[in-house]
Amino acid sequence: MKNSKADISALWYNICTNDDLKAFELIFHLLNTRLIRFCVFYIHNKEAAEDIVSEVFVKCWENRKTLDQIANPETYLFVSVKNQSLNYIKKYSSIHLVQLEESDELEFINTYDPQRELEKKELYFLMDKAISSLPPQASIIFRLIKEDGMKYKDVAEILNISPRTVQTQLFRAMKKLAVILIAHREGQKPAAKNALSITQLGTLGMLPIIFKIFFLNL
Repeated sequence: MKNSKADISALWYNICTNDDLKAFELIFHLLNTRLIRFCVFYIHNKEAAEDIVSEVFVKCWENRKTLDQIANPETYLFVSVKNQSLNYIKKYSSIHLVQLEESDELEFINTYDPQRELEKKELYFLMDKAISSLPPQASIIFRLIKEDGMKYKDVAEILNISPRTVQTQLFRAMKKLAVILIAHREGQKPAAKNALSITQLGTLGMLPIIFKIFFLNL
């Protein structure tokens, strides 16, 4: 479900100025799942992520009268969750890895084909594993932009880096994932494609097309 910043800002304004509990519930339902998934990127524990996100929302409600000057509530919530996640990591030395739930954001309109469905699941598993193998920051950037549809500027603000760094990290991640995807389509293991250069993938402008083929044309 896509919602504009203006919509969320309007809800935030009603929360801060009118103590609007209904608006608070709407923001919670709009962003809760995304914030939990974002938190899991850091702490790899879904139950703890749910607690952290809930705590952030509770603090926002308790401090609502002092938060009326927040220009971008969505970014503010992501930054708050990030900070709480980092505090969690500092507090607990043992982090348990859990598998992320599959996203339901992508829909495939096609007649059911068991073999095709199996191939899609295998590809999703491969890509999810490849994304998780990226450096932590690159993995988070890729998921926020490609899965959550966030803008470079917002991701940069959340992670406290420059938009150019976000762009560079995303591009490097896409190159690596493109190599893995092409190797899979050719029936070869990624390790066997070490010599594959960006030239062999086509021009730089072809990378988005590769990912559109993967996500929309399986």
